[in-house]
Amino acid sequence: MARERARAVSRVLAGDRPRPLAALVLALTLVAGGFAVWAGQDWYRAAHDDRAAYAAQRDEALAAGEQAVQNLNTLDHRDLQHGLDLWESSTTGELHEQLVSGRAEFAEQVEKAKTVTTARVLSGAVTELDDRAGRARVLIALRVTVKASDGAASEKDSRMLGELTRTKGQWRLSALGQAPVGGASAG
Repeated sequence: MARERARAVSRVLAGDRPRPLAALVLALTLVAGGFAVWAGQDWYRAAHDDRAAYAAQRDEALAAGEQAVQNLNTLDHRDLQHGLDLWESSTTGELHEQLVSGRAEFAEQVEKAKTVTTARVLSGAVTELDDRAGRARVLIALRVTVKASDGAASEKDSRMLGELTRTKGQWRLSALGQAPVGGASAG
């Protein structure tokens, strides 16, 4: 026992004491390592969260729906072919087929009336989204301005219901109609 005490005293006299700086560095290293592990797990969970992917699809569908509805409500008789091309590139399915088959007749009517129609989206929302099936429904409020050949202009606010289908990685309008306005009263 005396020998052990003598060794301890000689270590203290030799300066072999615990070093506070080394202990602090070790503690900080352990804290930093723990933080890195926590942050890595948090990042991994966020990167693989289905909710983030679903939200991105919803935002993409909404942006495409708003643009397509605006495109289909905008047409200038002075640049008619470009406008009708834009209509066709914004659509798919039966709606696309209707636009293609009725293009010549519609172009004739617009050229005769010499109107300029512009639309501005006021607001929009995705009402349904099935990202796996590639289908979405949107509700878009817009203001449509029609300028007649005599220069007279009129504005109309409307709400449109659209159905979107994802084709070749892009959302395109597959159906479009007026949304009902007001409520039904029970008789």
